[in-house]
Formats: sequence, C-alpha cells, structure tokens
Amino acid sequence: MTAVRFLLNGRPCSEDGAPPSMTVLDWLRTRAHLTGTKEGCAEGDCGACTIVLGRRVDGSLRFQAVNSCLMMLPQIANCAVFTVEGLADGALHPVQQALVDADATQCGFCTPGFVMAMFAFHHGGEPPDDALIHEALAGNLCRCTGYRPIVAACRRIANGPADRFVAELPALADALSTLPPCTDYRQGPQTFLMPRSLDALFVAMAQFPDAILLAGGTDLGLRVSKDREALPAVIALEAVAELRRIQVDGGATEIGGAVTYTEALPDLDRHFPSFGSLVRRIGSRQIRNLGTIAGNLATASPIGDTIPCLIALDATVTLASRAGERVLPVESFITGYRKTGLAPGEIIAAIRIPLLAAGEDFAAYKVCKRFDQDISTVVAAFRLERQGGKVARLRAAYGGMAARALRAAGLEAAVRGRPWTPAWLADVEALLARDFVPITDHRGGAAYRLRAAAGLLRRFQLETSLVESMRVEAL
Repeated sequence: MTAVRFLLNGRPCSEDGAPPSMTVLDWLRTRAHLTGTKEGCAEGDCGACTIVLGRRVDGSLRFQAVNSCLMMLPQIANCAVFTVEGLADGALHPVQQALVDADATQCGFCTPGFVMAMFAFHHGGEPPDDALIHEALAGNLCRCTGYRPIVAACRRIANGPADRFVAELPALADALSTLPPCTDYRQGPQTFLMPRSLDALFVAMAQFPDAILLAGGTDLGLRVSKDREALPAVIALEAVAELRRIQVDGGATEIGGAVTYTEALPDLDRHFPSFGSLVRRIGSRQIRNLGTIAGNLATASPIGDTIPCLIALDATVTLASRAGERVLPVESFITGYRKTGLAPGEIIAAIRIPLLAAGEDFAAYKVCKRFDQDISTVVAAFRLERQGGKVARLRAAYGGMAARALRAAGLEAAVRGRPWTPAWLADVEALLARDFVPITDHRGGAAYRLRAAAGLLRRFQLETSLVESMRVEAL
C-alpha cells in the first residue's frame, strides 16, 4: 500500500488510513477539519464544494476548479489542493476582498465555492468579458440570488494584480515533483489503482476483472457522494499516458480516452465550433475539468449530449485490450439503453472524428429546462453536404428520442436530393414520427419531443441557409 500524497494549501500532506472511496469533500471536512468547503447537492451542480487543484504541466502549475464532492480521495494524489482557508495570508486574498467590496455575500453558504471558482478564474488570465465570467461562475449557485454583485466582484479581479501564489508557483511545482506517484492505494477490502501506462492498466484489469474503470468520475462519483457505496475495486485512467493524447492527422482528430472536456475544447472549437458550444453546456468548468468524452460515450445514456454529435460526425471508437485493438463506428458501439459494444478486458482508447470537408455544415443543439448544466430533453446533431443547392447527404442524430441515441434514417433518406429550402420541411414531423417513438417523462412528452426535434432541424436549415447566403455575398 502507498499513501496518497499531495500538497494541502501549500503544505505536504499524506493520508494512508482513509478508505479509497471517501470523497475529497468528506476528507477535507472530517479529517483535515477544513469546513469552509460545503456540501450543497453532492452531485456537482451547486458548486459549494468547489476547490482548486494545481497540476504540473510543462514544469509549472495549472490551476483548475473542481467539485470535491465527486472526487475520491486518491484522485488528488500528486496535486496541489487549495481550499478557501488557504487563500488569505494575513490579509484577505484579492478575490475575497473583491467580494467584500462588492457586498457580494448574503447567507454565505455558497461563498467559499464562489471564492474558489473565482480564484481559478483569476489565475487563468482571462479578460473581464461578461460571457467568460458567466462561464466561470456557471457551476456555482447562489440561493440568495446575489449574482449581480458576485459578477461585479469577478469582473474586478479579472486580469487583476498578481497574488502571492504567482511567486510561489515554482516552489509548489518543485515540491510536487518530489512526491512519489501513488499507483496502488488500499484500505481494508477496498482497492484503488492508478496505472501509468496501457500495459500497467491491462495488468490491473486482469488482476481485478470486476473493477470499475474511472475516467473523470462525474457520473461514477454519484455512487459514492449520493449512494455512499464502498466500491471494492476502482482503476483510474487519468494517469495512463497513452490515453491522454490529442492529435490531428489523416483528415481526422483523435481524442484519447482519458482526455477531459477542458483539454478537448480547443480542438473542438477549432474544427467543430458548435460541438464546443454544446460541451460548455454539458457541465460547468468544475465538471469539464474532470469529465471525459469517452466517459460520456461509455455510459451510453440515451440523453448523453456528446453521442449524437459523434454519430452525426461519423466518428469511430478505438477499443483496446491485451489482445490488440479494434475499431467500431460510434453508431454501432452503442447497442441499447446504457449498453455498449465493449467486450470484457477492453477500454476506450480513443475517439476519432473525421474533419468536415470544404462546404460541409455541422451543428448541435440542445433543448432542456435550464440553459446551463441541465439534462437534455432532446439533443440533436446534423452534418450536411450540399451539391447544387440540394441535399447530397444529411446525417441527423438525436438523443432523448429513443432508448439510445439514433440517426433519423428515414428522414435522411427522404431528404436526399431535395432542395435545401424550408418547403420540404412541411412534413418533417411525420418523417420523424416514423423514425422515433419517444417516451413521455417529467422532462417532456412524446409529442413535445417530436415537435422539438422537428424545430431543431428547421433551425439548422435556416442557419445554414443564412451562412450560405453570406458565403455567396462574400464571393
């Protein structure tokens, strides 16, 4: 057994007696007695549990806000952990002072989480742009409805004066470099393994064939934070070097199985801007700093937001095991309600997404009750190729319309060769009704889902026609 070693508010810390499935939030509050970090929802929605992790990247530290309620203790191994108690040093930190000056705290329960989200924003070097501030704070809820002064305080510290941590970063990075890696943490009947290579991962999977594979934990974490499960064996994928790669070659971008949403976003923004915009609505920065596209794919939820995008883009998934690799279309990988084509001993090594050809259009849309961080009622993704003003090929994939994300095959066939104009959309509801028989639940009725699905296609037609008009005018 090895201990979990990390830096806690700048000081070396080691833990070898807590169960592996103890959440970081519980460890901070009950064992470190740092009770500024709060539990509000225990599912990564409210942000009251926000802490900041510093990880070594190219010899320096990168600060990221995360939800401590969704993380198991070994996940902070070899990290610099910052809580609200660690920011002030004789005087308030500039973020804390800005909140005071803006009169931005009411009951105060949510304030520590806002402080830490703003602390990460402060160190991100981002400008005081309202959209960026909204994005930085979207993972934190204030139930006293005090957002205006909180936003004002965040605006004050954007690109503000350097804090004491800027000078301390080299020393913190050096201190982290001296910590031995934690690859095997056990306590009682529980085991948490953190392999560093694919070979080591396959050895661990052979040793613990029933172990749960942990990518970001934004879904799995609920089993420990909400259900209080003592998971017998967990194998974390985060440190597997071969799963951390992003590369563009051969007309496609390939995203490794352990690449987080945050790490993938620059690549998505460059090649599929609408996909990037959708990812920003999947979850807050706290969620995106942990969660992975591969994890979203592996859960095979019928309302998993990335899956229709991957299907519409004709993406493939590379599955790896000790026996080698095989490649499946994402469309074939999802086999049913929360079911996939993963065989025993296999992992998602990478997702390969073909780039758009010149003149092709892609867009993704999401209908839900709340704009940020809400589960979809309907999610749609479309990839369109036109020739001479007519549809040469349309790939239309929907989530929330069936037991799994699916293409509207009948609709695709019916529109092939038609002019890309509003006229042919008159019968789109009838076409979709042949492809899908959606359910009725608390998020929306079947009729509503069909109308929403049709409306999203109409929106895509309108937007792409406007874009095409601007292209022609530019010529």
